[in-house]
Amino acid sequence: MGDNRRVNPDWMSHLPEELLDVSLWNLAIPGSHDSMSFCLDLSSPVVKSESWLLKVVDRLAPCWTRPCVFRWATTQQAVLSHQCDLGIRFLDLRIARKSTECIKLFFAHGIYTWITVKDCPTLRSCWSKHQQIIVSYGNQEMVQHHPELWTEIPYWYADSTDPKKVIAYLEAQKRKGRPTGFYICGLNLTENIQFVFRHPFQNMRKITKTALAVLLGWVGEQRPGPEVGNINIICCDFVGVSDFCDCVIGLNYKGRC
Repeated sequence: MGDNRRVNPDWMSHLPEELLDVSLWNLAIPGSHDSMSFCLDLSSPVVKSESWLLKVVDRLAPCWTRPCVFRWATTQQAVLSHQCDLGIRFLDLRIARKSTECIKLFFAHGIYTWITVKDCPTLRSCWSKHQQIIVSYGNQEMVQHHPELWTEIPYWYADSTDPKKVIAYLEAQKRKGRPTGFYICGLNLTENIQFVFRHPFQNMRKITKTALAVLLGWVGEQRPGPEVGNINIICCDFVGVSDFCDCVIGLNYKGRC
């Protein structure tokens, strides 16, 4: 897997007793950005880029563009099971299907259904119902027709490769007040085509590893909870190359013996 990090497969069940009855959006939860990018197909055509230049170049020189896109689009190296063992509890899945029926069938035995607006899932309440999976979906029309699906979770991320700008953006968003329910602070860096062309020997893994010291320093200063400025889910690229999961999980113990 490329790392020897300590695993945390059961960290939720080891939390202090009083946290088992706290709403899940008031816990600190580690997540992975673009969780399935470890399995990108190098032979696939460039279809997602918004850059007309990259599309043209791909037609003329796919032997150059596709490895380049692969280097910059790969944001995880660990398979999903290992990410979960590390402690990841939010998976950012990009499903290339419009049908929600396959999602419902896949998660049929584990979806936690929002019954009323007053419903507030906690670890204890989910476990008591043997429902351990929450699925949020970006298509609001589909969510309205399928009560098993939760509405899309707000995801804050800065459009920058500079970790200091990422932190400044997240701090600015936090000052506006936290969303009701789940929300995500994204530590993921975002490159553009100009950055890629200016750094031909770089890749997303390299710039992420360089930025992690700054980003994890910010994480260590955070607290979970309902107050303005407190965090909930924090997502990161390459979750297995640092102590990211340990750092986020540890926030749940702040101020406790």
